[in-house]
Amino acid sequence: MVQMAASLELNFTSEIYKDAYSRIDAIVIEGEQEAHENYITLSGLLPDFQDDLVKLSKMELRHKKGFEACARNLAVTPDLGFAKEFFAQLHENFQVAAAAGNIVTCLLIQSLIIECFAIAAYNIYIPVADDFAKKITEAVVKDEYMHLNFGEVWLHDNFEASKAELQTANRQNLPLVWKMLNNVAKDAKVLGMEKDALVEDFMIAYGEALSNIGFNTGEIMRMSAYGLMGA
Repeated sequence: MVQMAASLELNFTSEIYKDAYSRIDAIVIEGEQEAHENYITLSGLLPDFQDDLVKLSKMELRHKKGFEACARNLAVTPDLGFAKEFFAQLHENFQVAAAAGNIVTCLLIQSLIIECFAIAAYNIYIPVADDFAKKITEAVVKDEYMHLNFGEVWLHDNFEASKAELQTANRQNLPLVWKMLNNVAKDAKVLGMEKDALVEDFMIAYGEALSNIGFNTGEIMRMSAYGLMGA
């Protein structure tokens, strides 16, 4: 209800809103571009799933174009330099893992952390978005669940062999989510998105994904705690 009420008070044409939007929308655009590139990389690491992963990568490019249109609709120039810096550490960790052939770590970063981050952000944004962006985002979030599902299914099917690496990758990467949220909390609030709601939605989505893969409740709580340490 707070999110819905906030949407009634937002001025989508104000300079304050557009300034914050230039960074938030850039993060979304860059996130979709990185996801596109990551799925292409994964298609090389998982040749048996190449067609599926290339299909997912093409979806991410469509999403990117949709969010570029959202910026044009508000006459905003996305701050892509800020966005590249925002994703820099996760990007580097994915590249290092891919170069080492660590498929499990790559899937945790892209198919779990990034997709859960996107799902949380989009679900919190939709009630407070302008009408044009709302339609775009509602369509995108349906696809993101499909992307999350690919990682969940593969990791579930390879759970015992993947478990130790997943736990290590979680320790290395989950704390970055909180640094990212802190870096964007002020701008998100201008858009009517509260940090606490983003954290809650992310933790729910991430915990459900870990459960679907095969972790028990105690393991999920311990793994989630690494993220909270970075809050």
